[in-house]
Amino acid sequence: MIRWTYAFVDRPADRFESAAEFWTRATETTLSPRRGEFDEFATFLPATGDAFLKLQAVGGPGGGHLDFAVTDVRAFITNALQAGAAMTADHDDWAVLRSPAGHFFCAVPWHEEQTRPAPATGPSGVRVRVDQMCVDALPDGFETEYAFWAAVTGFSSENSSLPEFHRVVPPAGLPIRILVQRLGSAADRPAMHLDLACSDVPAAVAWHVSLGAEVADARPQWTVMRDPAGGVYCLTSRTP
Repeated sequence: MIRWTYAFVDRPADRFESAAEFWTRATETTLSPRRGEFDEFATFLPATGDAFLKLQAVGGPGGGHLDFAVTDVRAFITNALQAGAAMTADHDDWAVLRSPAGHFFCAVPWHEEQTRPAPATGPSGVRVRVDQMCVDALPDGFETEYAFWAAVTGFSSENSSLPEFHRVVPPAGLPIRILVQRLGSAADRPAMHLDLACSDVPAAVAWHVSLGAEVADARPQWTVMRDPAGGVYCLTSRTP
């Protein structure tokens, strides 16, 4: 059973500091000391509630990934493999796996009750919350990918109003839901990125631009952004 979900901002190692500065300001958090064999991990610590957002230095272009904190790691792994996951690294009490579309995720042990933090508040009063990981799938693997995430998590599986999206929604209290996105072409590179729910998208865009982000694309219900470390994320019109 999943008791908590951690969303990772994965960024190139040489851009770790710029990513840390931007995301601490954008989420109104402080950064934990770096840890790991190569100081590649850090956690964004909220003023209230419990941490669920982390930063990892990676060797490639970056993106994102999820860690699921579960009551029984071995049972979760067994279920994931049966659902179509591939094992990448089994460390006995935790493991790294891949989805059918090739996305990394981890199973880690859960230790204690956790509470979802409040949204961040920008200078204009706009409220912004990291609340979703968008998972890309190639056109011929879209249905397989969203069925996989629903099976692995046990979360509710829901059609979106747009046919290129499918939602996998956790029970109340868990901090991150999953949105599977069908890419437009088999030539596209599947990745994962964060989506942030905003009380006012234009105001959130203005705030994030003032922090160093750039607008990559504007859509009616969301705006695609690029953070100072080069990573893509979206500001959406969902209620934070």
